[in-house]
Order: sequence, then structure tokens, then C-alpha cells
Amino acid sequence: MHQTSLNRQSSFAKTGLDAPWTKTKDEIADFYKVDETKGLSEERVRQDLETYGPNELPAEEGKPLWKLILEQFNDLLVKILLAAACISFVLALFEEHKEGESLVAAFVEPLVILLILIANAIVGVWQERNAESAIEALKEYEPEIAKVVRQNRPGQIQRIKARELVPGDIVEVAVGDKVPADIRITTIHSTTLRVDQSLLTGESVSVIKHTEPVGDARVVNQDKKNTLFSGTNIASGKCRGIVVGTGLNTEIGKIQSVMADTEEEKTPLQQKLDEFSEQLSKVITIICVAVWAINIGHFNDPVHGGSWLRGAIYYFKIAVALAVAAIPEGLPAVITTCLALGTRRMAKKNAIVRSLPSVETLGCTSVICSDKTGTLTTNQMSVCRMFIFNRTNTNDIQIEQFEITGSTYEPKGDILFNETKFNCSQRSGLVELAECAALCNDSSLDYNDTKKIFEKVGEATETALTVLVEKMNVYNTDKSRLSPQELAMASNTIIRQKYNKEFTLEFSRDRKSMSIYVSNATKDSTSTDSSSGKMFVKGAPESVIDRCTHIRVGTQTVPMTPQIKQEILHLVHQYGSGRDTLRCLALGTIDNPPRKEEMDLVDSRKFVTYETNITFVGVVGMLDPPRAEVHEAISRCRDAGIRVIMITGDNKNTAEAICRRIGIFNELEDTRGKAFSGREFDDLSPEEQSEACRHAKMFARVDPAHKSKIVEYLQSHGEITAMTGDGVNDAPALKKAEIGIAMGSGTAVAKTAAEMVLADDNFSTIVAAVEEGRAIYNNTKQFIRYLISSNIGEVVCIFLTAALGLPESLIPVQLLWTVFQICPLSLEEWLAVIKISLPVILLDEILKFIARRYIDRGIKSKPIIEDVMSILKNDLPRIDKISHHQSAHID
Repeated sequence: MHQTSLNRQSSFAKTGLDAPWTKTKDEIADFYKVDETKGLSEERVRQDLETYGPNELPAEEGKPLWKLILEQFNDLLVKILLAAACISFVLALFEEHKEGESLVAAFVEPLVILLILIANAIVGVWQERNAESAIEALKEYEPEIAKVVRQNRPGQIQRIKARELVPGDIVEVAVGDKVPADIRITTIHSTTLRVDQSLLTGESVSVIKHTEPVGDARVVNQDKKNTLFSGTNIASGKCRGIVVGTGLNTEIGKIQSVMADTEEEKTPLQQKLDEFSEQLSKVITIICVAVWAINIGHFNDPVHGGSWLRGAIYYFKIAVALAVAAIPEGLPAVITTCLALGTRRMAKKNAIVRSLPSVETLGCTSVICSDKTGTLTTNQMSVCRMFIFNRTNTNDIQIEQFEITGSTYEPKGDILFNETKFNCSQRSGLVELAECAALCNDSSLDYNDTKKIFEKVGEATETALTVLVEKMNVYNTDKSRLSPQELAMASNTIIRQKYNKEFTLEFSRDRKSMSIYVSNATKDSTSTDSSSGKMFVKGAPESVIDRCTHIRVGTQTVPMTPQIKQEILHLVHQYGSGRDTLRCLALGTIDNPPRKEEMDLVDSRKFVTYETNITFVGVVGMLDPPRAEVHEAISRCRDAGIRVIMITGDNKNTAEAICRRIGIFNELEDTRGKAFSGREFDDLSPEEQSEACRHAKMFARVDPAHKSKIVEYLQSHGEITAMTGDGVNDAPALKKAEIGIAMGSGTAVAKTAAEMVLADDNFSTIVAAVEEGRAIYNNTKQFIRYLISSNIGEVVCIFLTAALGLPESLIPVQLLWTVFQICPLSLEEWLAVIKISLPVILLDEILKFIARRYIDRGIKSKPIIEDVMSILKNDLPRIDKISHHQSAHID
């Protein structure tokens, strides 16, 4: 099914319309032979479904159990052990047995080796299965409904499954809908159309769309203003369009195709272990040949019945047994145990690991490439500053600035005036500003009881104003006993109940503002005469201020002067540049608007004539704020020698401002040669691009191809790269990097591409995970050194006793005791070892013990079993005697 879908989707790439964003809507309709008012016929839909396949991304099938098990044996040391087991099995099969000896005794050695390898494989498979289950639990189901126009129901909007869409379908979407396919907009049924496409492009604010063709066929997705992308959300407005891409031929589908073509690379530890295994295999071969060659003179000894062949086979078996003793059989078990314990500790810190090797890769990380939106920032627009006019004690007019705390959609925070908490009801200008923010607003807050968080309903910028109104609480509403659901919209509800909203003059690109016409719902309101209307206006500061004739100062209205206008624009410029780079909105009122019966609400070109004689109330500045813990996390990364690079689809100025706020750049640092836009990066030669990646700390206005290229350049410089992100646009780079880190609230595509998922979306969790990875990496190296040194000593002892014919030099208890020196853990971690992998290490030591005894006297079933049972019954050290202060962490 998966391959069939891929083949069907690829056929569309050959017959589909190239660069549909450059075509007019008539050219699009002609190409697909469709009438926008009628849609496709049912027969055409059936044919196209056969041709193009369903509108869905092929599901990534999980690895079958047998494949997961086989992957655990894809290691040179394990293969050597497996070969030793096979040789031992063959020799045991043809060995002559004395009377009274059990046949089973000859097969003890190969069976024990196999048990060790199987137990080790079970530990690895168990961990990967658990990680996959955790990832599946984090995924959210995508909406599956699309609204289409088709000929079988003329003039009606049908709701169908999104997977049944085909290229050429006429689709309608409205505010709150998730776009079901890539759609070329043909008609906008509202004054404006805004789309939240942050998951695909990384833009933190919604994008205004239109229907006109885009002239450049090479533009990035952010600049395809006439196209809706599958998986994005309609923030405001309503439109129709023609489907131009389904399944793998959507922008999201193309990203998944790139991911599928990306090959996984071995981790640093895997590479070093491979080198070690090759060297060890050569040394073992030399030792085995040497043992066999030394004893050539004893092949004809009477003990072998005088047969040279029997003697040769006997000493070949000794050589094989010595090889088994020389191999650090416990190494796979120790590494698996160490990594498994590490994943347990990481899971407690909200870092869910999908594959064990990625744990130690974190410890080697030298560069973290992080997406901005939703990773370094909250992806929740928040008003952080605002200003109004007020009179001083000397009756002079002055600007009063306020700061607002809080960086999420949670409607809690303080309004600060001169760094002191301020009651907004004390300023009538703030009351009117709150009314304007609440009424010029179609968004709302919703409390998600499952996730225990507040979520936006509508456009992000308007949601920021909704949250601001709740924080201002201009009517001093008692919220102490309100439930989270009631708390979400308490202050906004009071304001909206005060007025009757008559109609809205929607935002348009030419006037860059919107307004609402209201009448008073209460008879005792003193703001205006109850029989008249009032308009509230919101828009771009430059556009709104140009139409302002007055300013609100307290309860009075004062004429706007050129000097006051200059002061306002100067402060707006300060808000929008430098360290803050806030997105500013001006708010105002029209106290005496035209009568609503006199307004033409059909022709939007006349709206600007109604929005005149505006009284300026104030300006609010908002941004997608950095996460509170990010600054400290980046500082810790710098102290640990890790470079943090921000990679975002947002514009360069905004990205630089965020970088300064979170500490990637210092306040006064010159960013030349360290910050690039996607276009600037493309203009460089390959050599210059490679050199730029050596020093860069920020890339802005990039697309997925840029991200993957940056990771490639960093890898060419020997950097171990971690890529974080949560959007679909991050997925190819997540797959390309040595360690991909997805956010728990991110898209299913991003989680599938990543090796690790942060369940709490907390950037600082990455730092904690890196620290844990470094501890694990150091522990693993210490374990390997211990095992090798231990094995060298044991091999030398046994080699000499075998060569000189001396009795065994190590007793079983001494050999078994070494297992408890491998992992000096705490009591809690010892219990985890017992649960997960102590049997693996025990079997490893039992195998060594069997091999050594076999060298000296051959396999005897009864003595071996008796020795093992005696050890297990009487000689195991008590766990409660292990020092609790010992830890696996290497500081």
C-alpha cells in the first residue's frame, strides 16, 4: 500500500501545473478544466483518485519485531561471539563423548553465548518499543474533513473526508479550518484572509493572503501569498480555491519525501566501537593462532588417543574458548544497560528518547541548531509594552508607558508603571484602550482541560489583545473564585456585554486598519449618547495616526498637533526597532461616526472615508516572546562549549532582536558575518557558505532546503549537530542532524523525524539532556576501559596456564565478583539494573567462567552446574551492602 501510494503520487509530479502561484486563477481553472461554481463531477473524482491516489501522507510503518531483533546483532563484537557460538556448536556436534557423559554438556557453551546475545537483544528491543509507544502517545490526530463544491450537489457545500480530495477540486475554507491540501486561492469572500502557517514556515504571525499571481517562480513559501498550504490554519476570513497539490505533492509531502531519502549515520560511539572491534578481532585472531601453534607438539599426546587430528581439534577448541574469554562479552550488555539507565533518567526530565545510541550522541554535541518559533519562543503572541497620553500635575500632556508581564496565553500577569504594579482602572485612557482591544477582536481564549493550558481561538495577534484585556482587568472583576474556563474571558465578556456590535469594517491592505461600529447596550453608559453609535479602530500606527485629528488625554479630547504626532511615531519606531522589534498596533475611537444607514458596507474602498476624524487612544507593542528559561539555558550551553544557532523562517530584524534578548548575541554585538537571511546565504559561493557556517549564530527567512544545507556544512567541519524544532519545516533537518530533537507539542512529522522528543517543550531540557549524555558517554568510556583492562589480565593469566599446563588461577567467585565492579550505582539504579539487565551481565560472567574451566579440563556438565548453582545460592554479594553514595555520573 505504501509503495503504491508513492507511485501514484509521483505521477502527479509529471502532469501537475508548475509554479501555480505564478498563474492567474483563470489559467488554473483552465488547466484543471473546472468551473469554480460547479466543481468536479463524481466520475472525474473517481478517475483522479485512481490516478493520483488519496490525499494523505504515507504512514511510516513501524519496524517489524524480527527486524528490530536482527538490528541488535548488527555489531562486530556480537558477530564474533555469534561465530564463536556456531563453531562451538559444530565442534560439540561431532565431539566423541565418554560413557556416562551427558550430551547436553557439550552444548552448554554455545547455548550460553546465544542466551547472552538474545538477552542483550531483548533489552535493546524493549527500549526501542517503549520509545515508539511514547512517541505515538504524543501524536495528535490531524483533522480529516474538507468542504468542497461538486457537480452532484449543485450550489451546495459538501463535507467530505480530506483524503478524498483530488487536484482540481474546488475547496472552501473559513476561520478555524485546517487547510486540507495545497490550494491556489481564487476568491476571497471576506475583506481579508489571514493564515497561520507557522508550522510550515516558522512565521510567528499570521499571513495576509490574496488572489493575484506572484511573479517570481523561485520565491520561498513565505512569499507565496496566493497559496494555502496543507496543514496550516485559517486565522480569519473565508475563501475558495482550487486544489493544486495532494498527498506527497503538497509542501508537507515534499518535506516527508526529503526525510525518506536521508540516510542515518552512525553515532560517534558506534564509530569508535567499530574501530575497536576491528582491532580486537585482529588481536584475538593472533592469540588464537598462537595458542594453537604453541601446542602443535602436543597434538599426538596419549591423552588424545595418539590421533593428530583429535589433538588438533582439541587445541582448536581451546583456542576458540580463549577467544571467547578474550572478547569483552559484557560490552554490549554494559553499553545497553548504561544507555537504558540514561533514558530512564532523561524520561524523568521530560526527554523521551526514541533510540538508545542517540543518548550518547547528546554528550558529544558541539552545535545546537534551534528553530525560533515554538522552540526558543513560546509561539504565543504577547503584548509586552503599551502607552497612552495623560496629564501631569502641572496639567502638561505626557506619554505614559506601561510594561506587561507574562509570555503565554495564560490570562495572568501584571501591568507595571515605573516598575511598580499598577491598577488600570485608575486611568480612563487605559479603560478605553481595553475596550478597543476587546471589541476590535474576533478571537477568544479557551482552556484545554486535558492539557491544562490556555489556547487561542482565532488569530494570534488578536488573541494577544484578548489576553491583555484580561491582565488589565479595568473593571476590577473579582477572579479569585472563577474556574479556568471562566477566567479565560472574564474581563472581555464584561466589555462585550456593554456594547452591541452592529457590524465590522474588515481589514484591507490599502488602509491597513479595521474597525467596528457599536451601540450602547446599557442605558447608564456615560461614554456617548445612548441613541448614537461609536466606532473603535485598530491598525498599523502610521496609517491610523495619519487619520487621527485628536488624542485622548484622560477623559478629555485634545487636538492632534504635528509635534504630538512626531512624538508618537518616534516612540513607535523605538518599539519596532533595536532590542525589542515589537509589532505595534494603534488603537483609537470615532466618537461621532456617520449613521450606519448612510454607510456602504459592500464597497470596501469606501471604508477609509468612514474611518476619519479618529481620536488616538494608545499603542500596544507585542512579540512572540522568548521562553523564560531559554536565556539561562543558552548561557549554560556557552559555558559547556556548545554553540547555539537560531534558524528561523521569520524576518531578519525580528530574529536578531530575539537573539539579543535570549543571549545568542550580546546587546551591542556586531552581527556582520554572524547573521544571514536565506537570500544572503544563497548569494554566497559554496566556499563562502561553508566558511559562514563556521561563525554564524543566526539564519533568518530560510526554507527547509537551507536548514539541511547548513547542517551538512556543520557536519563537514566535524561538528556534532543537534537540531531542534517542532514544525513540519524542521523535519528534514531533524532527520539530517546527528541528533534531532522535536517538541512534544510539535507536528507528527517532526516527532517521527527526531531521535528525541521534549515532552514539556522546554529548551532548558535539552541542556539537562546534554549533561546526562555527557555523563553517559564518560561512564561508557570508563566501562570499556575497565572491561578491556580486566580482560587483558584474565586472558594473560589463562593464556599462561593453558600454555604451561598449570591449574586455573581464578576461582569462580572471584570471576563473578567483577560484575559488581562494572556498575557502581546507587541502590535505586541497582534495582533498575536487576530489573533490566543484570541477567545479561550475569550470563556474560558465567560464559567467561565456563570458557576458563573448559580450557583447563574440558566441559564437564555436572561440575559446571554445581559451581553455578553454588555461586547463585551462596556467593552473590548483598545489594544493601553496596555504598549508596556511589554514582554512575562522572563529573
